[in-house]
This record gives sequence, C-alpha cells and structure tokens, in this order.
Amino acid sequence: MSDAHGRAGADDAGSQRLDKWLWAARFFKTRPLAVEAINGGKVQVDGQRVKPGRGIRPGNRLNIHKGGYEWCIEVRALSKQRRPATEAALLYTEDEASRLKRQEQVRERRDAGRAPAPERGRPTKRDRRRIGAFTGRRQ
Repeated sequence: MSDAHGRAGADDAGSQRLDKWLWAARFFKTRPLAVEAINGGKVQVDGQRVKPGRGIRPGNRLNIHKGGYEWCIEVRALSKQRRPATEAALLYTEDEASRLKRQEQVRERRDAGRAPAPERGRPTKRDRRRIGAFTGRRQ
C-alpha cells in the first residue's frame, strides 16, 4: 500500500518495520533499544545502513552488531508479536560462519576470564554501613 505521495511504506502486505521485527525476534529487549542500534549503524539490511521504519521482508539479509558480537542472518518470517525465544528463533536463519565465529568469541572470553563484571546499582543498606564504618562517618 502506498501513501498520499506514492511511496511504499512498511505497512505493505508482507513487510514489517525493521525495529519491530528486531524486537519480535528478540535481538533487542525493547523497541527503543532497537531504534538506537539502527540509528547508530549497528544494523544493516542487505549491506546498507537503513532507518528504523524500513520495511523488511522474508529473504532480506541482516547484519547485526551487538555487544562485540555479530550476527549475519536471513529473515525467514515476520511476527507482529514478541513470542517466546524458541518461536523467535524460527523467524530467521543464521549463517554457519557467523554462528561459529560468535561461538569462538564466547569461548575465548570465557577462557580468558574476561566475562563482563555484573553491574552494580546503588549501595545496599549493608554496603552503606560498611562505607560509614570505613570512612568513620555515619551515612
């Protein structure tokens, strides 16, 4: 379907917005994170940098860079809803070379002991007491 200016949009039958598909396929936890990655050039469709509203169809090839890893996938199906991970994995197929490379990177990080440190939020009540005892003042 085209809009008043004759342009084809992402609402065409058989296509879906890229940011929505990435969210439904569970590459990103939220759509705003998917939009941020797309705008940052971390996601390419058929080798080209695109916008979040770009319509994708089955058969499109995506390159996704996230957290030091890269996925080279081909879109197999579209999904308007975010489904369980087992169903989301059916929306795409990954190149064998991409999968092997990513598994090797995971193995290297694990062997090197460079697993990312868990992020810490605000100090707990216990932590505050220890800080106060260490610095000599109450908090």
